[in-house]
Formats: sequence, C-alpha cells, structure tokens
Amino acid sequence: MYTIGYDIGSSSVKAALVEASTGKVLARVQAPQEEMSMQAPQSGWAEQDPELWYRYVVETTKQLLARTQVPSSEVKAVGIGYQMHGLVLVDAEQQVVRPSIIWCDGRAVATGEKAFAGIGEERCLSHCLNSPGNFTAAKLKWVADHEPENYARTAHAMLPGDYIALRLTGEATTTVTGLSEGVLWDFKENAQADLVIHEMGLDGNKLCTRVPAIGKQGTVSEKAARETGLTAGTIVGYRAGDQPNNAMSLNVIRPGEVAATAGTSGVVYGVTDRLSYDPDQRVNSFAHVNHAAGEDRIGILLCINGTGIAHRWIRQQVCSPGTTYENMERTAGEVPIGSDGLHFLPFGNGPERMLQNREVGARMLGLDFNRHTRAHLVRAGIEGVAFSFVYGMRIMQELGVELSTIRVGNDNMFQSRLFASTISTLTGASIEVHNTNGAVGAALAAGVAAGLSADLNEAVGRQEVLSTIKPEPEDRAALDLAYQTWAAALHAALS
Repeated sequence: MYTIGYDIGSSSVKAALVEASTGKVLARVQAPQEEMSMQAPQSGWAEQDPELWYRYVVETTKQLLARTQVPSSEVKAVGIGYQMHGLVLVDAEQQVVRPSIIWCDGRAVATGEKAFAGIGEERCLSHCLNSPGNFTAAKLKWVADHEPENYARTAHAMLPGDYIALRLTGEATTTVTGLSEGVLWDFKENAQADLVIHEMGLDGNKLCTRVPAIGKQGTVSEKAARETGLTAGTIVGYRAGDQPNNAMSLNVIRPGEVAATAGTSGVVYGVTDRLSYDPDQRVNSFAHVNHAAGEDRIGILLCINGTGIAHRWIRQQVCSPGTTYENMERTAGEVPIGSDGLHFLPFGNGPERMLQNREVGARMLGLDFNRHTRAHLVRAGIEGVAFSFVYGMRIMQELGVELSTIRVGNDNMFQSRLFASTISTLTGASIEVHNTNGAVGAALAAGVAAGLSADLNEAVGRQEVLSTIKPEPEDRAALDLAYQTWAAALHAALS
C-alpha cells in the first residue's frame, strides 16, 4: 500500500510517493521546473492564482503514477503540506473570488497592528499566542475593508492547503493548525478566535468546517479522480503549513525536539507542551500538527533572514572563482575557534524578527589587516551564522523549548560539519541529519488516517538517519568565549 504527499510552495509543488509499511520513497517529483509566477500589483504585495497550485498537483500526481507504475487503487491516502499564512477566497460555487494573497504579501501589516491594539496585546497573546500581524486574519480584514464586493461574494475563507483539499474532495474544510497560523484560533476557549473576528468585524461563518490535521478529512471526488489519475474514494488524511509539516517530516513531534533548516534564510521550529508566547514577538507560536485540547503541542517558530545568503555572499565576494562550499569548509578549518578575534554579524538581509524587526545590517568586527586572512573571513562567516541560530534558540528556551535533539535535512548549511558542531556544542543538543523532505513527511502522516500506520510516531519514525553530530566538550570553553564576544557585539549594534 502507498501514500502520496504534496508540498505546495510559492515557487513549485513537490510530491512524493511512499511505501507506507517501510517508509521507502519510490519517487519524488517537482513541477514546474522553473519557479511559478507571482504577481505584485503594488509594491509589497504578492499574489498567486490558486489554480496554478492545483494544476501542478495534477501534473505531479500523474508523473508519480507513471514513473512508479503503482496502480492508483494501491494509493490509499494523500497528505498536504503548504505555504503558510496565505488567504484564498471562494464563492458558493467553489470558484476563486480573487488571486490568493500569499505569505510574503505585506499589505495587511497596519490592519493587524490596529486589531492587536484594539483587542489588547496581553489578551490577544494569551488567547491566540500571536498578534494578528500580517497573518491570514489580517489579510481577510484587508479584503473586507478594501474590496467589499469580493468579501461579500466569499462563501469560504481558507488557507492554501485548504484550497487543495477543496479541489480534491469538493468539501470546504480547515484544521486547528491552519486556523492557528492565521491567528484565528483561541487556545483558551478551544474554539475559533471570536475575539479577533469580532474586533475585525468579520463574519465567522466564512471560516470552513474543522477536520483533524491527521485523520480522515475527506475523500477524492469523482471529478478530482478524473483530473489527477487517483482513485475516487482515496482518503485525504493530513494537512499542515510548511514549517510544522517540515518539522513533523523530521520526526519533531514531542516536547524538547527541534527542527532546523539553513537555506537562504534559516528556520528553527521547536515543540513545547506549554501554551507559550513571546511578549516581544521575536518568535511565533502555532498549534503543531499533533496539538489537541488537553495535550498541548505548540510549535515555536524562529526565522532568521541572514543565514545561507550570508554564506553564499562570502563565497561569491571573498573566495576565489570556482570555490565550493566544501573548499570553504577546509579553509575555515585552518584557523581556530573564534577566528582569532574576528566576528561577523550576518544580518544583511532586511529586518530581523528575532531582533524585534531591527535592521542591524551585516558587520565584520575586529578585522586586523596584519593578522586576518581569507580563512579567518570564511570561518567568522560560518561562526556568525551558527551564533545567530544559538541566539535565537536561547530565546526559544525561555519559552519552554527544551533543546535535546535538533533534526535537520541533508542539505544547505547543515552539510557543514563546522556549522553543525558549533550549534550542537553551544546548545548541548545532538543534531540528527535525516533523509527526508516535506512531501515525504506529508505522505507518511496521511498513512495514519488510512490505518497504514498505527500513529504518527510509527509513521515518521521509519525515516533514515544519515548521521548524528554530538556536542564536543573539548571545544565548549573556546566556543562559549567566542559566542559571548559575538553576542556583546550584537547588543552594542542594537543599542
């Protein structure tokens, strides 16, 4: 028996077909090969046509079935991971009312801030764990204020993953995890967030019927079966936003476990069993995929803009042409921990949320022309990015994330042993490198709904661990000193 998982991004749709009993990945595909189009009708706006996402769901499904020659009748369930915080509006005939306002669209910031003040900051945070900010609720209010005719036509306001589920099943549904990421869930009341809805003057009836994040959410309709090649009646069994889904895909489902990635930007996502929120909003808190009333599982989400982009800048601007990241790793190893007093603040990719939206800029500190070489610059760059992760993780620890295991995919900066070892040693956590991605995780989780796995622990526990990086006690004193010097420089830059 098999399952399929989808990862609906803003640049592409990834899909994977998995053997449920073993977790073996038979095939992974992506469409389109070039990035999906995105529209920006005004500066700071970002929109996409939801039909594009479904078109590539259809295309990737057909590719998987053709490549593996697995009969569609043997695919028992599908799961959906998707870009967070977007807004999709459909009318009573399930037709899209307007293009989706996606995650990186900034038009609703002032709308969310006004509602946050109106609700009361402490009240809003204690109930919803977040400010409405620029999340889905604020985007819906923006439409109500600026496009009243589109708002009036709307029968269902939903997230991107809800729309894909709608196209597959014909039913308009959502999940607690989805409502939470839109700041439309009240954790104290265990219900939709009426305090947000009422403050914004929204119609709560436009929100979709709730289904479990992991469980039978619906089945593939006859129409969708004809379009995709799936068999009618196939279970749609899982749905979550990309960051909680990526964490789940890395088997991060228990308190104390943490997922991380360090691509162009970096993300750390840790699970706690406390209804934690950050009064300073340096990190965000959402319901994790296995959150339930009476068994809280909250994902604390940290985003760092200046990570892989900083590492790439040093490779392109400091290193010789043709230098690879493997070359940089060897070069960095030529100098000691702390780069002989050279320190790098990697915050040159816009305002940093964990620094309370301050724009510090990237800075190289302590540069000595008579002492420092290219190797020092490379090592200081790697250490600076690693230190920024540690800085953010310590904020997360204040909110109840007990670092024990950090799980990462086998890609981006975590392929650097120096980078990963620095984080492991300073936090005391082991770093596990897993062979998985978001589409694979969504497929495995969907199998739980179809009875192909006993529970989520069993489903994602089958993944291959490629390596484990453990703290190196002999380096701890030197790293502590280097980190404290770096942190002092950051605090001076912020003052």
